[in-house]
Amino acid sequence: MNRTWSPFRAQALPPTAPLTESIDVNDRHERSQNRVNSSTKRNDKVAGEPVDHIRSTTISFRNMTEYGGLLVKYLEVRKLIFLDQLGWHVSESDGMEFDQYDTPYCRWIVIHQFGEVLGGVRMVPTTAKCGPFSYMIRDAQMGLLEDIPTDILFFEAPVEHSVWEATRFFITDSVPAQQRQRVQSLLFLSMSETAMDNGATHVLGIVPALWARWARRLGVNATPIGAKFSIDGTASQSVLFKVSDFIS
Repeated sequence: MNRTWSPFRAQALPPTAPLTESIDVNDRHERSQNRVNSSTKRNDKVAGEPVDHIRSTTISFRNMTEYGGLLVKYLEVRKLIFLDQLGWHVSESDGMEFDQYDTPYCRWIVIHQFGEVLGGVRMVPTTAKCGPFSYMIRDAQMGLLEDIPTDILFFEAPVEHSVWEATRFFITDSVPAQQRQRVQSLLFLSMSETAMDNGATHVLGIVPALWARWARRLGVNATPIGAKFSIDGTASQSVLFKVSDFIS
């Protein structure tokens, strides 16, 4: 490992497999409108309820009691997706999926509608420290995680207040096709806002290959920062993006 972290500008991901989902001919207009609609929602403080009632909530240990059982529902959906559907070797108890990175350092972003979880992502500062663990990418690089290779990054994993890690991206299968782009856009926007609210300028994370399709569709610029690898049969890669690129 002979390279160190430096905050370079994210570039577009290279083309991968063709999109298999249809995109409306008014995609550009809809993407712009989605961002306008999404921007009315920031950390669950809204001037009015969105027309489709899809909301984004950022949960922390400090505010989790304000949202009833939403965090529990989010962890239950993570178990359904990452353990039951994808077959990942992850921890679970009482119907919920969690691991050593679900700590008070976390911010859990949950996209929901009428109490049903539609999507989510977990965010952790790269300065986090809990026992022998810090954050997933750095711990993998240090050989602490059996299922993730040590050469996960092209450079030494950063420990910077300005860099956060995002993991456990998901959109549930229950989201209808006509709402998927709205949910994806809101998830990216909320992730960027949460990072920025906590002083971060960049977000890095391990994402599935499908993420590249989301990014291209939503106009998100990102840079692959590690070689592709497999997590329990799922093709994945580390990527980086600049949060200000997605917040207009």
